[in-house]
Amino acid sequence: MDTWRHGHTFGQDRPCEGERRTLLVLLLTAVTMVVEIGAGLAFGSVALLADGLHMGSHAAALGISAFAYAYARRHAASPRFTFGTGKVNALAGYTGAVLLAAFALAMVWESVARLLNPVLIAFGWAIAVAVVGLAVNAASVLLLGVHDHGHDHGHHHGHDDHDHGDHGHHDHDHDHHGHGHDLNLRAAYLHVMADALTSVLAIAALLAGLFLGAWWMDPLMGFLGAALVTRWSWGLLRDTSRILLDYQAPEPVLRAVREAVESVGDNRLYDLHVWSVAPGVYAAALGVVTHTPRPPEHYKALIPAGLGVAHVTVEVQECRETPIVHGRAA
Repeated sequence: MDTWRHGHTFGQDRPCEGERRTLLVLLLTAVTMVVEIGAGLAFGSVALLADGLHMGSHAAALGISAFAYAYARRHAASPRFTFGTGKVNALAGYTGAVLLAAFALAMVWESVARLLNPVLIAFGWAIAVAVVGLAVNAASVLLLGVHDHGHDHGHHHGHDDHDHGDHGHHDHDHDHHGHGHDLNLRAAYLHVMADALTSVLAIAALLAGLFLGAWWMDPLMGFLGAALVTRWSWGLLRDTSRILLDYQAPEPVLRAVREAVESVGDNRLYDLHVWSVAPGVYAAALGVVTHTPRPPEHYKALIPAGLGVAHVTVEVQECRETPIVHGRAA
């Protein structure tokens, strides 16, 4: 039986670059939070205290991302997870997207409150705090890198083919050499981007209020920031929920699999399912009907390695109908 047994870790058992970067940003954010809250309490600055608490909310979000990486890595080989822990990444990204939406709602709430009940702003302190926050978030953005993140893992397990009676031949294979999008890291990146955006808009509004007396710019920038953060949140919610609900792989991947199999002989796919099981890793279930059945490994070998299809199940059915060649029965 050991010949047919195989793991489903898909590289999730190894630390990735996203985990290290997220931990660094979490540490930087947490230190800044403690310093700002301590300074706010020591010097009686409400602005510093508020920004420190704001940093705390993002530290909590980054903490979820860091926890997800560690959990996925430690439980990658657990048999309790059918296809490994790759979807923990998407679950953490989804949670981060929900927190982003809550952050946008809080920005709208605060902006409405400021419009209805304007408050006296200490522009000097507020601008200084915003600049410090922007510097910290700029460093965090650089640590996390650009918004397109991935990781590479390669592994291969070959197994002997075996027959399953009336259902044809079934076989499984793992062969991943792909480059995938890390939605957990994307969530962390969007949180620091949202914080940086808030700081930029706050500085612009405060400068307008200081030099032009345009106090209304502060709540106006809040609405603008909330709109942008909501858009980021929606995109992340859409992408992560598709993975969590086993949404079909992107059309180019499906088309590539179908064309690769059906371009050889008289193969036809009567069933095709391709879904994500980890960042950049897909599982596939193929139902092939043909007049000349071949072993499952033949059909698996037709799938391009660059697609990231790491776990393949093939079912082969023999078509007993007489093939038609040039309008005549063969």
